[in-house]
Amino acid sequence: MASRPQLKGIIPALTTPFEAHGSVALARLRENIGAYNRMGLSGYLAFGSTGESVLLDRAEFERVLAAVREAAAPGRILIAGTGVDSTSETISRTEVAAKLGFDFALVCPPYYFKPAMNSHALVEHYRRVADASRIPILLYSVPQYTGVAIEVDVAARLSEHPNVAGMKDSSGNVDRVGAILASVPESFELLTGASTTVYPSMAVGAKGGILALANFLPELCVALYDAIVARDAEKSLELQRRLIPPTARIVGAMGVAGVKYAMDRRGYYGGPVRAPLLPLGDAQKKEADALVAALAPSAVSV
Repeated sequence: MASRPQLKGIIPALTTPFEAHGSVALARLRENIGAYNRMGLSGYLAFGSTGESVLLDRAEFERVLAAVREAAAPGRILIAGTGVDSTSETISRTEVAAKLGFDFALVCPPYYFKPAMNSHALVEHYRRVADASRIPILLYSVPQYTGVAIEVDVAARLSEHPNVAGMKDSSGNVDRVGAILASVPESFELLTGASTTVYPSMAVGAKGGILALANFLPELCVALYDAIVARDAEKSLELQRRLIPPTARIVGAMGVAGVKYAMDRRGYYGGPVRAPLLPLGDAQKKEADALVAALAPSAVSV
């Protein structure tokens, strides 16, 4: 395997922009990334949960990856979410990402046949993907969506594979992050997917975060990471606390529609969500407006 970039910093879990009539808006995606290139972000994740990956077909998947690769500034870490329920299709999508020059493939666990997805089945799935892949694999534990958590023992066993480089843990459970990091080699790099726990997660060994919040508050997320790296505890705590309301209400309660609406309010292109997701109601928009208005001036001036 060729040398790989170090996983660290703040990486937005990119949204997938759509036109009003429903097609993928690739030009808007390039515009968003062009703006993000100036924000101090470490890289980009295409097709995390915020990217509505399960709502796009294979051709759209390939076009979006190509657009992200084209728009990203040199030196940015590129991660493609390639995990689906089928092992063979996951391998196929991972090969597409490799051909396009992505650095890592982020692979969520198969979850449709949930009762069968025990530790043995998960380890076998990930080993087959890692064996076949030309780029390093990142485990992706997002139990709030899949209902299947990557437990500590599974992460520990898979960390022994030379092509499993690390993990994104979106559980928001800092104890869990610490337990995983205590069970894997130092070379295994973990990033949190929960923007409310960046500070405590990095305190126990995480290298940064892959965050939905960074789609509309990238400056604030990067400022938090920089404060943590500088060991400025007072500023880190202040910034971490400021991330809690927009994370809980916009990212958590409102979901992808909330993230996209907040992006629109901040001058990025969010646009519509794809069915069966629904747009925000008027009360939710009013709440999101207040949260963004309270935070955006601070984010821009940090």
